[in-house]
Amino acid sequence: MNTKSLYQEVILDHNKKPRNYGTLDKASHQAVGHNPLCGDHLDIALDLDGERIDRIAFHGESCAICKASASMMTAVVKGKTRTDAETLFQEFRDMAMGKLDLDSPHHLGRLTVFAGVRDLPTRVKCAILPWHTLHAALHSVTSISTESEDDPMHAAIGDA
Repeated sequence: MNTKSLYQEVILDHNKKPRNYGTLDKASHQAVGHNPLCGDHLDIALDLDGERIDRIAFHGESCAICKASASMMTAVVKGKTRTDAETLFQEFRDMAMGKLDLDSPHHLGRLTVFAGVRDLPTRVKCAILPWHTLHAALHSVTSISTESEDDPMHAAIGDA
């Protein structure tokens, strides 16, 4: 199976049956992410048990790429430490933006199915919005937008 068809299959599966979709009562950390260009609007909520992500959920309105990315992200970071989640955030963002050499060691595993998004500049923000929203939640930032001047996605991707 080629990577393009695998990518499409994974996106469709996670869009139709998103993992960890819903809300969390009494979440210890929460953030809302918004991508005005695509209309993606996500709410990420999680509970930390010490430094470990014990529970995590997301909900909102988003395109298939954003929803699939959020679904896979929540499945991967559940049970991981805050530090592990931050490492995955950096690597996923770098991969989506074409800055990560996938032949060198990384921690992304099945998330590499999103590597092709780097060739679709208008979709990069869709794929990384859930990750930036998780990052914001872990740092007690309540909301982020892909179009705010101080957001790392804005400057790094430019007109995408």
